[in-house]
Amino acid sequence: MAKQARAAATRHQVLEGAALSFEKLGYGGASLSGILSYADVTKGALYFHFESKEALAWAVIKEQHAMAMLAAQRVLATAQSPMEAILLCAKEMARQLLTEPIVRAGVRLTLELGTSRGPATDPYIDWTDTLVALAGKAREAGELRGTVDPAALARFLVSSFTGMQLVSEALTGRSDLYERLADMWALLLPSIASPDMLPRLLELAALRDDVAS
Repeated sequence: MAKQARAAATRHQVLEGAALSFEKLGYGGASLSGILSYADVTKGALYFHFESKEALAWAVIKEQHAMAMLAAQRVLATAQSPMEAILLCAKEMARQLLTEPIVRAGVRLTLELGTSRGPATDPYIDWTDTLVALAGKAREAGELRGTVDPAALARFLVSSFTGMQLVSEALTGRSDLYERLADMWALLLPSIASPDMLPRLLELAALRDDVAS
């Protein structure tokens, strides 16, 4: 058990080092020697867990996706309504981008390695599916206007958040990400939320502190 724990810790250490390298340099710019430097492990330890830079990149994407899905499960277990869950999931994603190198690297790699098919598209598909289900429940509960199509809303939210965080990264290193997220909701919610839910949702969207952790 102790040996397994050490192996798991070393694997995670390699992943974190790879994430720091991929986040800063991208897939093309990162090198195994640089990853070794960031991870502070031996070459043997790296190759024990990962056979190549490509394998490391896919592992970072997989870990980022797992972190996002676990956070979504926590939000779903505690949110008071489907619409609140949608807002809190977005806020949790913003928090992870600001605090988790693996998440930042995974998002960058997903964009760089993404194709019309393959593992790099899984995070977008699963995120969209989660939002479709939540939006459907929100409409059934009267929290969304009846004219709102859950699938169209989910696709719009995933695309909007992705573009917003990229622009935030380019302009401010994501330091204004919470503010840009609040702007998105302030513009969108009045057109999709039921009037009785709107004040509570706008209040929740404007909160700067991460209430989803």
